[in-house]
Amino acid sequence: MEKMISPKELATFLGVPVQTVYEWNHSGAGPRYSRFGKHVRYARADVEAWLNAHTVDRSDRRRAQAA
Repeated sequence: MEKMISPKELATFLGVPVQTVYEWNHSGAGPRYSRFGKHVRYARADVEAWLNAHTVDRSDRRRAQAA
């Protein structure tokens, strides 16, 4: 089983305040997470999938603006 990361570790990795991570959890905007009692943890694979889904391809944006 892979090591899971905490909200604080995720915030540090992404360079955002930990409060932003908690707001994402509440709104459903962030990566999938697991809850163990009161503790929230993220699987690295879920974080990677979420990042890939939110990656912007600048060449696609330029094509859309030109159309």
